[in-house]
Amino acid sequence: MAERDTAEEYLAGYARILAAACATGRRLSRDELEALRAQGERAAEAGIGLRLLVRAHLATAQDVRAELRGPAADHLLAAVAQAVDAFAEGHERAQRMAIRQQEAMRREFIDDLLHGRSDPGRLAERAGRFGLLLSHAHAVAVAEGPEPYDDGYPVTRGVESSLTARFGDRRILLTTKDGRLICIAPGDQAEVLGFFAKQAYAATDGGRVAIGRAHPGVGGVVHSYEEALNALDLAARMQLEDPVLHAADLLVYPVLARDRQAMADLVRTVLGPLQQARGGAQPLIDTLVAYFDTGCVAAEAARRLSLSVRAMTYRLERIHRLTGADPGDPGDRYTLQTAVIGARLLDWPDQSL
Repeated sequence: MAERDTAEEYLAGYARILAAACATGRRLSRDELEALRAQGERAAEAGIGLRLLVRAHLATAQDVRAELRGPAADHLLAAVAQAVDAFAEGHERAQRMAIRQQEAMRREFIDDLLHGRSDPGRLAERAGRFGLLLSHAHAVAVAEGPEPYDDGYPVTRGVESSLTARFGDRRILLTTKDGRLICIAPGDQAEVLGFFAKQAYAATDGGRVAIGRAHPGVGGVVHSYEEALNALDLAARMQLEDPVLHAADLLVYPVLARDRQAMADLVRTVLGPLQQARGGAQPLIDTLVAYFDTGCVAAEAARRLSLSVRAMTYRLERIHRLTGADPGDPGDRYTLQTAVIGARLLDWPDQSL
């Protein structure tokens, strides 16, 4: 009876519609069906579950059945089926509309959060609805793969399910932006982003994940997000092979690139003479990259480049003759390595300086 009373407001006119349809054996009219759909929408907007409402409709149909005789009673089941179907359609329509509105609000919030738009106070208030406390520090991890991802994609749902199963209702927000997976977590919970990185790497079939540093306040999420994006960009330009990148480990690169003109001058001055070599500067720059990446071990660098040790030694000597800097000398090595980093950051020699 309590359930019946709760649903009573949304059963207005239902018994009359059933009785009228059964009296002549007709189907429900368009206006009757639309009235039932409207009732279903109102019930959904009020937050009343469909199962309770269906039980109330069946109970009312029983009351109507008690007053029917003969052919009219035989038609009741068909009329109830039409009525309940229309009511459920309206209920579901309202639910879908509410979900779309929630998704639009969530997407708008994510865009404002990651771009630092909107009033900070208002943004912090909205963040509470999605489980974030922007008064605390947050860090952001960004994952990209061979294809773009969006909310609702199997990859996104899979990673989200793994996070929920592992960390429950912690204040974590998983979303997508520009085809990438994004995880925002409290700054003191590094294990969350580490787990996200592992799951995203596997789910994206060997993609790459970058993790920004933790920063406090409303602008902290934006700052960490931009650090993660910059780390992904650096990884592409520097041909870094690590599947998981930490912005804190790459701080030297933004420092070196901060004065672009000075870096360009260094690259031109130190590495410019390599363009005189047969085949241009790129093969010799690749030689230096392999040499420095292997800790200046010529044999290992030669193996990486599929060269003989003799060929590797010849290239290093050629670099010494052209630039005047000896890769084996500690002082010259620093200058050459910095110039090589600058060349990769500036995409030289493919791009003119």
